[in-house]
Amino acid sequence: MKIAIDGPAGAGKSSAAREVARRLGFRYLDTGAMYRAITVQALEKNVDMQDEDALVDLTRRSELEVKSDDQNGNLILLNGRDITRAIRQPIVNKYVSIVAAVPGVRKELVNLQRKTSLNSGNIVMEGRDIGTNVLVDAEFKFYLSATVEARAKRRWLEMTEQGMNVPFDELLDEISMRDQLDQKREDSPLCIAPDAYVIDTTPYSLAEVVTKILSIVSHTTH
Repeated sequence: MKIAIDGPAGAGKSSAAREVARRLGFRYLDTGAMYRAITVQALEKNVDMQDEDALVDLTRRSELEVKSDDQNGNLILLNGRDITRAIRQPIVNKYVSIVAAVPGVRKELVNLQRKTSLNSGNIVMEGRDIGTNVLVDAEFKFYLSATVEARAKRRWLEMTEQGMNVPFDELLDEISMRDQLDQKREDSPLCIAPDAYVIDTTPYSLAEVVTKILSIVSHTTH
């Protein structure tokens, strides 16, 4: 079974998808982490973020491996190096949507995501174009949304807990900008699949969102 979970930054996709996968005993794949990994590589190599050919070339030359990890959900290895923590840096948040908008980068990573799905059996995959592009044949598709203020607050609390001091207003502006970039990009923009279940997570806790998803999956399959 394939379960696709999409939505904008800070909607709670990663936390919900990770927990749903854990409860069902499925594999979990955070596709956003893959775009973040390429962003980390581009920043380290001082690649011009406007040079699409250089970004595509970098992606093709990068050996990206996403392993299951009980603590983080996914362990991200880039050319054999663990960058699981590095992909969450504020500088990566700033540039990841630019990298993810490059069609050639998306093509390379979507191929890898589909290959992972084929080799994984049961999987919960989350991102921004899973139900609309990567796994269009997924048995279940969910789209999680929330107000931009709620999403910024969640991300701010998350980063504060990790010891990152980012002003709330700066985070709010950044998430609003990422929404625009994700929704307006030409290749696989963020949008709701026609057959997706839409859940506004603003008033709900993580546990409640997970319960909603699991009840839909359970009710529909029994």
